[in-house]
Formats: sequence, C-alpha cells, structure tokens
Amino acid sequence: MRPLGGNTMLDTKARPYVKPILDKTADFFIKIGLSANQVTVLAFVIGVGAAVLVGFGWMWTGVLILWLSGLLDAVDGTMARKTKQSGFGTVMDVTFDRVVEAGIIIALAVRFPEQQFILLLLMASILFGITAFLTIGNVVQNKGVKSFHYATGIAERTEGFILLSLMVVTAPMFLFWTTGLFLVIEIISTVQRLIEAHRQLDKEG
Repeated sequence: MRPLGGNTMLDTKARPYVKPILDKTADFFIKIGLSANQVTVLAFVIGVGAAVLVGFGWMWTGVLILWLSGLLDAVDGTMARKTKQSGFGTVMDVTFDRVVEAGIIIALAVRFPEQQFILLLLMASILFGITAFLTIGNVVQNKGVKSFHYATGIAERTEGFILLSLMVVTAPMFLFWTTGLFLVIEIISTVQRLIEAHRQLDKEG
C-alpha cells in the first residue's frame, strides 16, 4: 500500500493500533533479507489466491487470505520507508492492488452470473476512479511524503477491503446490495477527488 497516506477514515483511526504490528513485521522481513518489492509481490500472489478461493466457493477462507494480502500490502510500505525504497515499487503496488480487486470481482461474477451486470458497473467505477486518481496525482503538486500527490476520498484501501469482504461473505443473498453500496461509495470518492483537484489547481493557477 505504498502510495497511500491521506487522512482516510479508517486508516487514520486504526493507525495507532496497527502501526506497532506493521513495524515489527517489517523489521522481521528486513532482518531475514526480504525487500519491500518482494513483499509486494508476495501480497499480490496471496491476493490472487484469495480470488481463486472465492471463485471455488471458499468464501470465508478467501476473505481471510484477502486480509492477509492486505496486511502484507501495508507492511511493504513500512519496509519501503525504513529502507528508503520507492520508485518502481510504487508502480507495482498500485497495479497489483487493482488486479487483486478485479480478481475478487471477476471471481464473484463467474460464481454468480446473475449479478454480472452490477459487478461490471462496479468494475467500471473502479476504472473511472483509478483514472482520476492517477491523473490528479500527476498534475497536482505533491506536498506530502509519498511518491506522488495522493487524492483522498471516503473510500480508501481499508474501506475497499471491508466492502469487498462484505460482497463475498453475503453472497449470493445480498451481493447485489453490497456491490451497489461499493459502487455508490466509489463514485462519491471519485467526485470528491475531482472537486478537490479542481480547487487545488485553481489555487495553483
């Protein structure tokens, strides 16, 4: 989760509680010779494994594995800061995050074809969101400690994991509604980012 760093709802509140765990896990991986990029790849492989489990109907196991992937995805950022690594690791991190999300959504679409349309809309909203996020990050001046300007919204990585988990564990009965909730929150987050980017660019201009 290397590029993250805005004042997100859950990330901010949970940070004091999870930071010691992230620091100790990062120190352990550094001690045994792993790099931040290697942990990024490990998190990606585990995340894809979670999607495969969901596709085969192992819903709760898939969610547990997804959160393990998320933990490692946070640890790699801690490792990168401790070892002063960035650059291509950030590229991998953002890319792999989207692939894992897409994997879960595709797995649900394959398993529950009657909900494919709403899942397709969610995928489109994520595409819309990440396009805006990366474009804003490129054109708005970066004043933070991250690799590029991070445009925050109400739905960040932690909220996304919670919503994906709800989609998985409530399927098929409530899959339509939990997917719809994710869709609405994703759109609101993107609109928030666009409005804030417009405000900042007007100020810079």
